[in-house]
Amino acid sequence: MGSSIQKPKTENNKPSVIIYDCDGVLIDSRRSNEAFYNHILTHFGLRPLTPEQLDVVHAATAQEAVDFLFRGTPWLTQAQDYQRRLDNAPFLALIRLEPHVREVLTQLRPGYRTAIATNRGRSLPLVLQTLGLAGLFDLTVSCYDVSRPKPHPECLQKILQHFRVRPDEALYLGDSEVDRLVAEKAGIPLVAYKNPRLRSLYHLQDHLELLQLLDQMQGSAVV
Repeated sequence: MGSSIQKPKTENNKPSVIIYDCDGVLIDSRRSNEAFYNHILTHFGLRPLTPEQLDVVHAATAQEAVDFLFRGTPWLTQAQDYQRRLDNAPFLALIRLEPHVREVLTQLRPGYRTAIATNRGRSLPLVLQTLGLAGLFDLTVSCYDVSRPKPHPECLQKILQHFRVRPDEALYLGDSEVDRLVAEKAGIPLVAYKNPRLRSLYHLQDHLELLQLLDQMQGSAVV
């Protein structure tokens, strides 16, 4: 499926901060997350994830995911403790970097500030280091850095405050309904990645298309 980039309709929407979700946008972590939560479920003698359960936990924090999976069982407290102690490293081999991510991030700097707003937690630094992305972001905000994870807009508000920019001076790349909601609540334009069903002004199928979109925005800002 090709790009469905739309020409910006206003003349003052020139972004300076590009904010990324992590899972599903920067990385393909679906298999990794499936293995992680199936390991926990198996440890407590429960059945593996259904496809519907995987859809839920893939966009959740680890705490939210375990709450969801173990609600109504006698092992909820033990499962939360287990996931907090579980080593993420064995599951990293299943994570794949989305195409052209590193190339595009390198081209964005230093003209744009880059940030991550994600519900991923303590594993985020290890993921970025393992995939060679650690030096390509000016700021990362995980669920451990906020009191209220997505879809609450605290993570995006924190990034806006850090860079001292307005919501219309940023773009947020996301792939899920949670991302749409958090962008809407923060007032930041959403760029939907590989999800043509997600309601958004912009839709991309490849990270390289972001450079084209930004070129269009730069042109529209010229009076």
